[in-house]
Amino acid sequence: MSEKTKKILKVVIPIVIALISVFVVARFAASTEFHAKTIQSLDEKKTTVMELTAASTAASAAISLLPGDTGIPIAEKLADLSTYFLFVLCALYLEKYLLTITGYAAFVILIPAACLLFSFNVFRRSRSVNRAAKKIALFGLAITVVIPASVKVADMVEDTYKASINSTLESAKEATEEIEESAEDSKNSKDDEGFLAGIISTVQNGVSGVTNKIQTVLNDFIEALAVMIVTSCIIPIAVLFFFVWLVKAVLGIDIDVKSVRPGKRIGG
Repeated sequence: MSEKTKKILKVVIPIVIALISVFVVARFAASTEFHAKTIQSLDEKKTTVMELTAASTAASAAISLLPGDTGIPIAEKLADLSTYFLFVLCALYLEKYLLTITGYAAFVILIPAACLLFSFNVFRRSRSVNRAAKKIALFGLAITVVIPASVKVADMVEDTYKASINSTLESAKEATEEIEESAEDSKNSKDDEGFLAGIISTVQNGVSGVTNKIQTVLNDFIEALAVMIVTSCIIPIAVLFFFVWLVKAVLGIDIDVKSVRPGKRIGG
């Protein structure tokens, strides 16, 4: 094979790969059907977070019905947890939307751009251009797999705490019902026995026990929130940093543009 033929192939093959990436691979990478399993997992997480948010909000509202200031600190803390659960929910929505967006960006923009740089570099023969093309291509592949990989890791972690989260939801519902019953008993007792006697009777017979149970539920909510933050926020970021580190490990250290001098070989 002549040198000219080799050069033509080095130009044509990356262009063909770029066209396949745009018109074939991108169609699958950016489709919801291709990511159906990952989307289903994210939807299940969203359902869990929404249930936890609703349960903590209901428990907070119920505790505020108790007489006196006994449950006010717990009610405020549960209300704060509802806000944190909403942040987790936003992170899950972001992951779901980025799942298809990153596939489109990788195979329609980044990988074709890297292929064009490879073709262009056949004539220029610049090591910096060649390295930049490799970085762009690997970065495109990395952002494509980062969310599916992070969701898979998160599922493994969440399976360990799934029973605990379900138990938290059940306990919260039971405690909320008990609080509402206790508040109703307090109201009835207040009507029948007088204001002061009703409050004293309620505190002695039920409020103290319900408050102790709610404190346990609060601890369970905090544990569930920690699990959701780890699986929905920290793990995706950690996986992303892992892929960034992997790209750097494959391609070597970054080029310091300021340290490059005319006539000095890049990277050496």
